[in-house]
This record gives sequence, structure tokens and C-alpha cells, in this order.
Amino acid sequence: MSNRPAGHATRSTIRPNSETGQAAGVRTFLRTADGIAVDSVYDPGPVVYETGPAAPAETVFVVAHGFTGDVDRPHVRRVARALAAYGAVVTFSFRGHGASGGRSTVGDREVLDLAAAVDWARGFGHARVVSVGFSMGGSVVLRHAALHPGTVDAVVSVSSPARWYYRGTAPMRRLHWLVTRPSGRLVGRYGFRTRIHHRDWDPVPLSPVEAAARTAPAPLLVVHGDSDGYFPLDHPRMLADAAGEAGELWLEPGMGHAENAAGDELLARIGRWARARAGRGTD
Repeated sequence: MSNRPAGHATRSTIRPNSETGQAAGVRTFLRTADGIAVDSVYDPGPVVYETGPAAPAETVFVVAHGFTGDVDRPHVRRVARALAAYGAVVTFSFRGHGASGGRSTVGDREVLDLAAAVDWARGFGHARVVSVGFSMGGSVVLRHAALHPGTVDAVVSVSSPARWYYRGTAPMRRLHWLVTRPSGRLVGRYGFRTRIHHRDWDPVPLSPVEAAARTAPAPLLVVHGDSDGYFPLDHPRMLADAAGEAGELWLEPGMGHAENAAGDELLARIGRWARARAGRGTD
């Protein structure tokens, strides 16, 4: 790829769909600050017609999927469709996932992937950017907001861990095997289309709970199911407590883990919360 700044991509002109009158989406590869190609999709969502051509929705959601997800997974596309009722949506595959380049660092360097997607989303002319992350993506949106202050207007973290190296549940013990063992990484590559880096973190990245204390002034919504099999309820409570007055906690009865457990009604509430808290515009 050519030497372009992070988040820059060659994109086609957004043209109206002849049947719906709405703008068509764009799919491209973004280049991160460390040179990784990230497969990314932009859906303009609802457009605003006033006296002239269609104007972009005020809000754009940037969706950060969970570990082993990617932009083409049905659960990621369902989240995108649900949020598109409330604004434009950018989805992307983290490094090592799907068609994106590189290898997964399970939440560390993925902050650079999100940074490129947020920069791209802002470039379409939307006034407000809201990052929405699930599981691993939930930790990434927290760390991105802390490490790149002022780049997002609100943050939604769903089913995120609060601390690293948690092995207190069977699903997390299986995940650690997948990440740390050569045989596990082979399963990740061929079973889940996820290429996992073999190196340990060095240094250990800022933890999600430390990041939650640094997301302000952007408002933070922490969402967690009380039937989450990966992370018990002390995780979301730690995150919300760390955020202080900037944080809000929703504990969802009967909800499991991440995108697959997030129903359309919950996603609609998230969309409404984000538009209200990020600042209601004309979308």
C-alpha cells in the first residue's frame, strides 16, 4: 500500500441508491498507524433532506467486534443493521480477523485499528462519533477513548472484561488455551479465521478498568448480561465505578455474552442512548 496517514483510504464516491434514494455504502481497506490493512465497511444509514442534497446523519457508530468475529459475521451485520436506524455505521475486522492483515494481539494493538476506523468515520462529515465495542472490542473502545482523548463523543462497552488474564470461568480458560498454545492458535486460524500473534504482551497494555477512569469527558455506557458466561458481574461494576459520574451501567437480565446475546431491543436502546448522550443532532 502507499504511504498514507492512518485511517486514510481510497474510497469511491457515495452515490444515492436508485431504489431507496439513500446513499450507497463503501467497502475498503484502511491503513493503521503501524501499517496494517483493515477491512472496513461504511453504511451511511439515514440521510437528511432539507433544501439541497442529502446530508449525512449527525451520528456515526463505529462497531468493534469481539474476538474471532469479523465484518462479515452475521452477528456483526445484525448489530450494524440495528444501529443504522439511529445513524451511519462503520464496521471493520480487527487485525488478524477475516480479510484484515496482521495478527490478533487480543486487544492491545487493536486500538490502532479502531483509531483508523474512527478517523475514517469522522471524514464522512458526521458531527458525532460513538464507539460501540463487544467483549474484546468492548475493552478496545475503552482503551481507545483513554489513549486518544477527544476523538469520540460517547463510548459503549458491552460484555467487556475489567482486568487482564482473567481465568475464572471455563470459557475464559478455553480462550487462554486458544491464544497461548500453538495448537490453540492453529484452531483459531483454521476454525475461526483468526490469526493470533504468538508473542506475549510487552509491555502489558493499559487495563480496561484503568482506561474506564480516563474516558471522560466522553460519556460511557457499560452493558453486561447477568448470565454472561465469560465475565461475572464484578467486571462491569468495576468499570462503571472507575468511570464515576461519566459512567452508566446497564445490567441486562438473562443476557449472555457480547453480540450474539444482544437483542434488537437492547441495540435500539443503545442507539437511542448514544444519540442523546453524544448530543442530539438532526438525524
